[in-house]
Amino acid sequence: CYNMREMTPGLDGGLLPDANGMDPNQGGQTEGSKWQKPRLTRKSLMKCCLVKWIIASTTQQGPDSCDSDLELSMVRHQPEGLDQLQAQTQFTRKELQSLYRGFKNECPSGLVDEETFKTIYSQFFPQGDATTYAHFLFNAFDMDRSGSIRFEDFVIGLSVLLRGSVTEKLRWAFNLYDINKDGYVTKEEMMAIMTSIYDMMGRYTLPSVRDDSPFEHVERFFQKMDRNRDGVVTIDEFIETCQKDENIMASMQLFENVI
Repeated sequence: CYNMREMTPGLDGGLLPDANGMDPNQGGQTEGSKWQKPRLTRKSLMKCCLVKWIIASTTQQGPDSCDSDLELSMVRHQPEGLDQLQAQTQFTRKELQSLYRGFKNECPSGLVDEETFKTIYSQFFPQGDATTYAHFLFNAFDMDRSGSIRFEDFVIGLSVLLRGSVTEKLRWAFNLYDINKDGYVTKEEMMAIMTSIYDMMGRYTLPSVRDDSPFEHVERFFQKMDRNRDGVVTIDEFIETCQKDENIMASMQLFENVI
């Protein structure tokens, strides 16, 4: 069901495995490894686990819940919020309305916590252990370290991941790998992220995952990224190397597949 074509050593030296997470209720579909700027379509949105989680909540309310009702609801709750978010993101007004409706249905408090992230990813990747990956991903969204994520921060992050420029996506990726937020990515941090993704993907991968695969992937990563061989990767090294390396850019498709 799940494809990790970039798992084996020597194939690409990419940033992360090409992990094609899929809706457990739908048939699998293999995506090409060549990274392309996502099209602004509902189909591209629905590749994202976090979006699928929200949209599923929205559709459960049934067809009687119309967008006009939602818009009135949003005006009451956030007088200027929708226009501001439309300016800050690449989402349309209608998309923001749908995302907000689902978000409020799932999170009446208006906040998402880490346990919610773990629940989402355990549902979409039931064959593995998604706990650690969900923890790292949550921390990347939770920029102020408050332990919860507001709707505004949630959709701004999603907009970068799904529809941001190459540089914006790379900056977000660096933030994910920089676990302790000190401005550097170490081998240990990259190993922790890689291992969490391999654990989440579980045994249903093609080709099958070997125990040393995360280590090999990290070694290739650092060989390309660590220009001055000081054992850490800076944001400048990260962005410059990624933009010059077609294989690494191809693996940026991760953000459409396991976010």
